[in-house]
Amino acid sequence: MSILQKLSLVLAGTAVVFMSANPAGAVSLTKGGSAPVAGEGSKSTIPGSLVVDFNSGTATDPNGFVTYSATNGIVQGSQANEYAAPFGDDSKYLTISPAGDSVAGGTGSVTLTFAKAIDYFGFYWGSIDTYNFVDVYSEGTLLKTFSGTDVPGAQATGSWTSDKDNVFVNILAGSGESFDKIVLRSTGRAFETDNHTYRLADVPEPSSMLALLAFGALSTRSLTKRKSKMV
Repeated sequence: MSILQKLSLVLAGTAVVFMSANPAGAVSLTKGGSAPVAGEGSKSTIPGSLVVDFNSGTATDPNGFVTYSATNGIVQGSQANEYAAPFGDDSKYLTISPAGDSVAGGTGSVTLTFAKAIDYFGFYWGSIDTYNFVDVYSEGTLLKTFSGTDVPGAQATGSWTSDKDNVFVNILAGSGESFDKIVLRSTGRAFETDNHTYRLADVPEPSSMLALLAFGALSTRSLTKRKSKMV
């Protein structure tokens, strides 16, 4: 089973969503992450993924693969009528409000540009609203747009405390596909996210690596046997 097929099996609460039947080029959104980590909210459970958690106070990727177009939306805590921390998240996070709005993150959108193609992007989405949007691109082509109403089970009412409107979401590329740009945008106050997580599309899956190691071990053993017979 390929890593893309494995990534298609993502926990959605107590349900499992199987996406392998989707046509090529499909991009899917599911929900499902870890149980909330004290003070940091929910996190991804996808193996081999890299994280940007904003705890440095900047929109900077410590791994060096993603660039953020705006950095003025890093906040902590909640501000009435402006932004609300994702439930259970006391750390720094990213907020986005309409362009020109005189509040933190008033840029309308933030573009995440990846230096290498990825096949997975996830984040903790706080107080989900109908006017929050996620655009997924590949080489300049818009593949899919998701809004708060597309999150399975979400009420998209902007609740600060509901476990339905504060969830970790996973965006998955279809089999053999990838994407290289994400645009997070909002037409209202606000779009709050944390624990941005992604996986490079060219990273070997763990099972493949184990297979290679096993093949190497067998090859070494075979070579040793041949040498023994020659002595």
